[in-house]
Amino acid sequence: MTKEEAEKRIKKLRTAINHYRYLYHVFDRLEISEAALDSLKKELFDLEQEFPELITPDSPTQRIGGKPLTKFAKVRHPQPMLSFNDAFSQEDMRDWLSRIEKLLTPAEASQIDFFGELKIDGLAIELSYKNNIFTIGSTRGDGTIGEEVTQNLKTIEAIPLRLKEWEATGSLKETSSALVIKKLETLTPLFLRGEAFISKREFAEINKRQKENNLPLYANPRNVAAGSIRQLDPKITASRKLDFFAYDLLTDLIETHEGKHRALKALGFKTNPHNRYCKNLNEVFEFYKHCQKLRETLTYEIDGIVVIVNNNRLFAKLGVVGKAPRAAIAYKFPLRQATTIIEGIKIQVGRTGAITPVAHLQPVEIGGVTVTRATLHNEDEIERLGVKIGDTVIVGRAGDVIPDIVKVLTELRIGKEKKFQMPKKCPSCETPLIKPAGEVVWRCPNPNCFARRRRHLYHFVSKDAFDIIGLGPKIIDQLIEEGLVLNPADFFRLKEGDLIHLEGFADKKTKNIIVAIKSRKQISLPRFIYALGIRNVGEETSRDLAEQFGSIDKLKEASLENLKEVKDIGPVVAESIFSWFKERNNLDFLKELKSLGITIFLEGKAGSQPLKGKTFVLTGILKQMTRETAREKIRLLGGETSESVSHQTNYVVVGELPGVKFEKAKQLGVKIINEEEFLKLIS
Repeated sequence: MTKEEAEKRIKKLRTAINHYRYLYHVFDRLEISEAALDSLKKELFDLEQEFPELITPDSPTQRIGGKPLTKFAKVRHPQPMLSFNDAFSQEDMRDWLSRIEKLLTPAEASQIDFFGELKIDGLAIELSYKNNIFTIGSTRGDGTIGEEVTQNLKTIEAIPLRLKEWEATGSLKETSSALVIKKLETLTPLFLRGEAFISKREFAEINKRQKENNLPLYANPRNVAAGSIRQLDPKITASRKLDFFAYDLLTDLIETHEGKHRALKALGFKTNPHNRYCKNLNEVFEFYKHCQKLRETLTYEIDGIVVIVNNNRLFAKLGVVGKAPRAAIAYKFPLRQATTIIEGIKIQVGRTGAITPVAHLQPVEIGGVTVTRATLHNEDEIERLGVKIGDTVIVGRAGDVIPDIVKVLTELRIGKEKKFQMPKKCPSCETPLIKPAGEVVWRCPNPNCFARRRRHLYHFVSKDAFDIIGLGPKIIDQLIEEGLVLNPADFFRLKEGDLIHLEGFADKKTKNIIVAIKSRKQISLPRFIYALGIRNVGEETSRDLAEQFGSIDKLKEASLENLKEVKDIGPVVAESIFSWFKERNNLDFLKELKSLGITIFLEGKAGSQPLKGKTFVLTGILKQMTRETAREKIRLLGGETSESVSHQTNYVVVGELPGVKFEKAKQLGVKIINEEEFLKLIS
């Protein structure tokens, strides 16, 4: 990017960030997600690092926060309440360390160690104690002046109204000695800071009440915490059951940040038990990975860790740049959303002929994966979003599903963006596309379309269908190009001699693939139905059909009326299934599979249902199998699975780092078994 291009982009980014930050910090309104805003800020920060001559005093990277509301009295902070710059990778963290080391002497740089804290999704607050009594509590505000919310903070049980008198029992090491604590107790006022937050359970309950009252749902726990603390009526705040962790003391009496935490605990404050001293960056990286695993088991939300130079003298020497202290950084978990630019839009042809426009993106990391594509679903979705080639967009990713375009940031347009036009013909076979009445999707009607056949092959061997390990899209493409596979039945005709001469195929790889194919000649009826790729028939419908008809032959002979009687199957889906089994090519395909030795069994058939009537809940990380595999084995043996623990639950299977389901099971007296006991049960 040239300096001129960077200058234009920086101006656009600053305008957008200032707008979203104003809504977020002043009105607690989240117009775009925090992850997306973080992504915009990170792009601006990186550009300014590349072109430092373009940094201006009014840049969002050089200021602290939003303007305070006028509802409450103003409070001036004794020291600015700063926020942190963000890091998203180990490389970002190494760059940060390198930057701060250059500002210290070699001897000082060699002394750097760290303290890691969980970054809680809540609201930063400051507390002031005079003569050991809690007197004033305030929000961050603009970093210099906050809002006085003392009465509301008094409703939080975790905030002591009087400092705990230190008892000289045992040794609390350097900073928590009797001398230091006594000195802290004489400081008046004594200032400290922490995070007010709300639990996942309480957040869900509040949103449940919002829904019952036809009110808008809260976007995240931080919004609820902020809204609760800013209530004019303390009774409302009290009803929200807020919690609090202290994380900083404003004093020069303590040598390390770790020592401040010990002192806070000695003074009677709740500190996060998961916070950890880290000797070097490698230990920071271990702590980060530990917190990622810990995340789902916590009763509150976190979005990363805060890493702080532990030595308070070095921390002070490193100073502040813009809105953030140099000696601390927020090391965030992989984003669930990020911003990037659409470089082009291409058409994808699905196995049922559905035409899907797919946005090709400037590479961006989301959820720990580099994303280069995002689905635009259909023509109507493109129109709704108003998306153009060249637009800056917010991209969201959940699980392993292809990402979505969430929002177009039209304020970042420069006038060179291009409108996309849907094609009139299939890009693969050039058959004119059709759009059936009442549908939003354009389709290729040609059943012999090469692109459709290729997608059907991918689907047939996929995880939820035949689940043939080793047969990914790249290998299937290679088999197609060599003329070895034209339809799914051809997979079961393959021999080692067909593969060994192919590029990239060694003896072991060839044998593994052939063994994997042979091992899948027995398949459950729901998986088999799903593998057929019948339009509108997903996993749930496949299970319903298997349960209703019990065999592929009975399903094949079912009338349209019989199909409509199946639960959750309407006229459109019934017609789709009925028509598929009337096609001569499809019936020949079923015969072909049978002749190749494919046998179909019914899950939980009579005489093999040892878990019938039993309900299982899974929690924590299983070592021997994934949760989905465990659920499938339970269903295979006639049992059922649930996502929540109740008195109707028979077993809770507990792996490593179990979550709240484990605690709920203990409260209700539900039988708890470990993975080893579960494996014995299902064997």
